[in-house]
Amino acid sequence: MSSDTPNHLRYTDRHEWTRDDGEVVVIGITHFAQDQLGDVVYVDLPAPGAEVSAGQPFGEVESTKSVSDLYAPISGTVAERNEELDERPELVNADPYGDGWMVAIRPTDRAELDGLIDAEGYRSLTGS
Repeated sequence: MSSDTPNHLRYTDRHEWTRDDGEVVVIGITHFAQDQLGDVVYVDLPAPGAEVSAGQPFGEVESTKSVSDLYAPISGTVAERNEELDERPELVNADPYGDGWMVAIRPTDRAELDGLIDAEGYRSLTGS
């Protein structure tokens, strides 16, 4: 279902999405990922100033089913974390591409974005 995979975003094979907002790149998990996880009850995110490395875990999402690592799609410095998720982790389920975003990162190498999957490729990967 294409509405569950916005065309303007880039994706990873580990089900994170990225949105290039110019100075920062916003990151969250996909509709597919939140659907697989079930009800999200806790999100552990790094503080602003933390360094993240592409392909490495930077946080966790805990659901009623399991705990899953979040993997950084690109390397950089955390500029902002979604504080709203501390009190309302269910936003990840309700609005994964909007209010359920996780972190905003200042990228070290914007070229890393070119290596991410486009929406069509992600739909092929998930069979949606």
